[in-house]
Amino acid sequence: MLEVKDLNQIKREVDLLKLTEIAKESALIGNEILIKNYNKIQLISSKGRKGDLVTNVDLEVEDKIKEYLETKTPGISIHAEESGKLSKSSELTWCIDPLDGTTNYSHGYPFFGTSIGLIYKNKPILGAVSIPYLKELYFACIGEGSYCNNRKLKVSNPSSLADSLLVTGFSYDRFETENNNYAEFCYLTHKTRGVRRGGAAAIDLAFVASGKVDGYWERGLEIWDLAAGAIIVKEAGGVVSDYPKGEFNLSSGRILACSPKLEKEIKLELKKVNPLDKKHYT
Repeated sequence: MLEVKDLNQIKREVDLLKLTEIAKESALIGNEILIKNYNKIQLISSKGRKGDLVTNVDLEVEDKIKEYLETKTPGISIHAEESGKLSKSSELTWCIDPLDGTTNYSHGYPFFGTSIGLIYKNKPILGAVSIPYLKELYFACIGEGSYCNNRKLKVSNPSSLADSLLVTGFSYDRFETENNNYAEFCYLTHKTRGVRRGGAAAIDLAFVASGKVDGYWERGLEIWDLAAGAIIVKEAGGVVSDYPKGEFNLSSGRILACSPKLEKEIKLELKKVNPLDKKHYT
């Protein structure tokens, strides 16, 4: 994560707590629009990859949040899922996922939200994730802990992997590659109390931070999927790393987030898994 010297430099230049409040307000802007348009989508289209959808609501939320952030923090760069990068001279960048769980939302499945993360030199430093249907707002700032609404969060402390509940997901490229997480999903389902697939990475990470689930792994993710959730897990006492080995790299698209007690065991088990032959799922 962020080095101490970099953190001290940021604190000299910006008010991190104020920026956290701006992140929370941005997430709540998304919250309001998502609820207002729930089951009222006017347009659904594909971005070109099978299963990768965008709706008129994604675009509306992103536009409103960008407008708010450009007004409140005009010197900070923006990297948004639908419109790409808006680079400025700042080493700080807002990462916006206006509608995390678009497929869920487009089907009326109530597992969706908005994720707003702030990164410095590609390192997450604060973020907020709103989950409208649950009326939950998760947020964290480096060195200040993680919260859901007004409740401070702490990751779970399971006795072993066998007693844990995990969550994962499957990248959009799963239709083209054997490195698609299917085998890992099956294998860890048998090693744990169960593995869930929610379909919204930022929410999965928030649930790790709150102890609802004990660990989460996935590959093929984007920077806006991870920027907020990673710092929320870290500030809740969790471990955030790459898998099957290595330190967390926001640009790698891979993450393992879990209770510290499980990290070694999960990594060990993931290393054992070979991809499923395509004959099992085609």
